[in-house]
Amino acid sequence: MDTRTRFLAVMNFEPVDRTLLWEDGYWLGAVRRWYREGLPKRQGVPQDIGDGMCAAGGSIPWDPISDDIPPADDINESLGLDESLRRIPVNNYFSPPFTEEVLEDRGDWVVRRDSNGVIRRDRKDRMSLPGFIGWPVKCRDDWERLKAERLRPSLRDRLPAEWIAWVERQKSRTYPLAVGLRQGLYWAARNLLGDEQVLFTFYDDPELIRDIMNYLTDFWIALYDPILEEVGADCAVFWEDVSFKNGPLISPAMMREFMLPCYRRFTDFLHDHGIRIVLVDSDGDCRLIIPVLMEGGVTGLMPFEVNAKMDVVQIRKAFPRLQILGGIDKTQLALDKAAIDRELKAKVTPEMLRHGGFVPHVDHQVPPDVSWENFKYYRQCLAEMAGAANRT
Repeated sequence: MDTRTRFLAVMNFEPVDRTLLWEDGYWLGAVRRWYREGLPKRQGVPQDIGDGMCAAGGSIPWDPISDDIPPADDINESLGLDESLRRIPVNNYFSPPFTEEVLEDRGDWVVRRDSNGVIRRDRKDRMSLPGFIGWPVKCRDDWERLKAERLRPSLRDRLPAEWIAWVERQKSRTYPLAVGLRQGLYWAARNLLGDEQVLFTFYDDPELIRDIMNYLTDFWIALYDPILEEVGADCAVFWEDVSFKNGPLISPAMMREFMLPCYRRFTDFLHDHGIRIVLVDSDGDCRLIIPVLMEGGVTGLMPFEVNAKMDVVQIRKAFPRLQILGGIDKTQLALDKAAIDRELKAKVTPEMLRHGGFVPHVDHQVPPDVSWENFKYYRQCLAEMAGAANRT
């Protein structure tokens, strides 16, 4: 059974030989540590990317043509993990992107404008999260200018040069293919206005928020309609990050008012193209908003951050048909094998695996405090549990 076939069976709660062997991703600091501790180095990782950046795991929709996130090929090959989820290689945000430029050089760190027009303060070694300073939309005129100049609903200059050859290769693909919206509705509004300003704008200028979300929904439908006529996809993935440790950043009522109509419209569009699996990636405590997402046509969630009270066993009881990807506490992998055993025994039960719709993996990117020995042990145990569940 190839990875694509297994993915569709697991996500559709159908009988299958085992669940997928995937991870979310890895800090490059972890990957470099593992090379020092015995991970065979064949492909390596780019030296110009800092330890705080990530390598893509199996459940991150990744594209080798257009993405600058390195794959985790050496880890996958060493541990026998499944092929990664891929995304259709279309630029579905700003075209042209903003010109990246350094605005200030302060020695160990710089102030720069990134391709999304966000001004950020970055350490040169990328060893810590950036500090965000400025955003591309400060008023309605800025948004109207972006729509006219960078968010035109046309595929011109948005597809790779090797598009025709890429489409032909998809006819024999063995991996699942995704419509990957790396700027979901809330995520896009936040990246346009800023973390604080977007929350004020829901109250101060709700029509601007509505216009951003409605326009982007129409924009994505216009981009993907001809693409999905040419090449089918197996799922869709939204990046939202609409929650934090203690709950959602906006209320379920606000999600219903602003986001739900757009989600319904986009998932109806996906259904028209035969796509029934719709996943949302959000950190934090999402429990209050799961019903809203499911009303909007979302069928699954990841990565189920344990320290934000996202217990996959309890959530499975509450939402039997929700697809669950993640849920293993990363902090336990940094301790010892006994801690790993306890965590896996609590979360990866035979009932969870046999029920279907469950891909257990770490509840975000694996951090550098996890040793290669511990990570190997965790993955070996997880593979054994995944195979044994359907033999009992």
